[in-house]
Amino acid sequence: MAPSAKLPLGTLIALGGGDDDPVLALVNELLPTPDTPVEVVSTAAYRHPVKTGNAYVAALRELGCTNVHHLRVDASYPGDRAATLRRLEKAGAVFFTGGDQECITEHWTNTPALQLLCERYQTDPNFIIAGTSAGAAAMPSRMIVAGFGARSLTKGGMHTANGLSLIQHLIIDQHFAERGRFGRLAHAVLQHPASIGLGLGQETGVIIRGGHDTEVFGDGVVIVVDGAHLTGDNLGRIGRGEPVAGQNLRVHLLVAGQHYDLRTRRVAVETPENAL
Repeated sequence: MAPSAKLPLGTLIALGGGDDDPVLALVNELLPTPDTPVEVVSTAAYRHPVKTGNAYVAALRELGCTNVHHLRVDASYPGDRAATLRRLEKAGAVFFTGGDQECITEHWTNTPALQLLCERYQTDPNFIIAGTSAGAAAMPSRMIVAGFGARSLTKGGMHTANGLSLIQHLIIDQHFAERGRFGRLAHAVLQHPASIGLGLGQETGVIIRGGHDTEVFGDGVVIVVDGAHLTGDNLGRIGRGEPVAGQNLRVHLLVAGQHYDLRTRRVAVETPENAL
């Protein structure tokens, strides 16, 4: 992230999937009041959007959120509906469920709903956007949409696409350790070295405050892949199916309570005052 870029005032919360209790608890904890409006978006859950949305609504209500509702944005409920925009304007938090991240971008890209979401995130310091699994992966300007196993380390074996662009120069991968996705995240950073890769394990995630201060939460590990000093990548001179190469990727393993700055690309130094 360029230090001169205008930073958003809102907060992003991204979970790597699995049990969603940690991210739901954080949303509940960070809301200013229990009756702050929360909208659950299940666009990614294309097979059962209503069932999925209602399940998350019920879970948040059990935690004490008294004003939470399911907001549909899909082929039947496009992102230019006046009722949708009114609800997004009033929301204190918007939560994206898991599923297929390409369904999210299909129905949100180039809509007034996404424009409003971005404006709220940029200008409102009390606004929260949260997501789990696909809902987390779709947040940045680029998202990984294909890549599995050893093939993800060959040219053409990993693909990215445009995300929601809530935050720039970041790539988030989910179910990271559990599904062996280091290779595809490293390949994505080789393709987009200006972007920082975040690999989120299940029940593990990050809170990104002000567009840069990234705090880890949950039981697992967050992997940071930084390509700022990348050298020797061969992507421009190899053919499809050939192995990719690159040197000087910087990798960090972070656990709950640690902070990483997306502007400076540095892990916060622990002192006696802030040590875990």
